Amino acid sequence: MLASRLRQIPCQEAANVQVMSTTVAPALKALLERFIDYAGVFPPAALSLDGAVANYDNYRSGEYSWMLRWFVVGTAQLELVPKSLDGSLSVISESDETRAASIESKGVVAAQHPVYCEVALDNLALLDAVKQAGCFAKIRTGGLKPEAIPTPSAVAAFILACAQRRLPFKATAGLHHPLRAMHPLTYEADAPQAVMHGFLNVLMASAFAWYGEKQIEPIVAEMDPTAFSFDERSHWRNKSLDVSQIRQARLSFMHSVGSCSFDEPVHDLKQLGLFRGNT
Repeated sequence: MLASRLRQIPCQEAANVQVMSTTVAPALKALLERFIDYAGVFPPAALSLDGAVANYDNYRSGEYSWMLRWFVVGTAQLELVPKSLDGSLSVISESDETRAASIESKGVVAAQHPVYCEVALDNLALLDAVKQAGCFAKIRTGGLKPEAIPTPSAVAAFILACAQRRLPFKATAGLHHPLRAMHPLTYEADAPQAVMHGFLNVLMASAFAWYGEKQIEPIVAEMDPTAFSFDERSHWRNKSLDVSQIRQARLSFMHSVGSCSFDEPVHDLKQLGLFRGNT
């Protein structure tokens, strides 16, 4: 009963998504609606709580608010978060929190809110326990050092394992940019660089996996911007899904991406020509 009830929550969220103009392709809108959980207090941004809260409030009232979902915060800072954000918080915790919209944990947590359990990529059998508990899964796709970034095959294996179990998940860390490419890992001048995963890669690979595609590693690993395109359908090379399929995959499977930046995804999408004019 708990699992069934929790899986309805993302669909309820979708009813609040703003109506948008046609300057973003319909299939891309469907892919990116409420996909960012803003984690500005966490590295590499590591903003002050006040600064991150101010950003979140600005994003919620801005032209790209339709891309924004929850504000991510740890339990140590929770009491300092304004009450106005209650019900919009994804709390890093090993227990339930009454103010939360969701919980993010390292293990299975019994809660009245959706729980995203982080699973080690070398032990995907733990996904069975996550599903049995009525929780969702969580994958870490990056970090502050090159060795923290999992391989495309590992990311693809996680997505396929979740799809096989019909287990929703979220991704976090290292997904500031739309496409897999070489980037600095922090905002320091001498930051190490590495090939980081792209959120379009992960979202598209997940959508195809939801509909039974097994060969998704090439999508996760794709580095050619021209391989992806969007109109009334979302395309990767010679494969595509329509708006209703993308929307269903997002609501039922790939819920969100945790990112310490909201501006970088918007900037990069504009640079790729995927956002034109005002939304």
